[in-house]
Amino acid sequence: MARIYPSVRFYFALTCGQGTGGEPPVDVALELCVRFKDRQILRQACESGSWGETERVVPFFPFIRGLPFKIEIHCEQSRFRVFVDGQKLFDFQHRLTSLRDIDTLWIKGSVAITKLA
Repeated sequence: MARIYPSVRFYFALTCGQGTGGEPPVDVALELCVRFKDRQILRQACESGSWGETERVVPFFPFIRGLPFKIEIHCEQSRFRVFVDGQKLFDFQHRLTSLRDIDTLWIKGSVAITKLA
């Protein structure tokens, strides 16, 4: 569970390593950028320091500033499936081949994490 505090955006990323200087490492299996101003949820991946195409389309914008939410990221054979408060938000096809190297959840922005499982 998490709660969003007033901000312009926040990020979640599944990465291979921790990164440095407040930035994610060179291999990012999935990065989510939630932007309130234009109600977008951007998704992308980075392999060997090169960012791929950004995906933007979602069926709804589930986040409300100040209210808690539950995000689930399921890693399936060919994709990540992302759910917010029990509703499927999107699928993201794997772009990294080294999924076993994912070892870090990287979070940036004004969001308070109350439980990780």
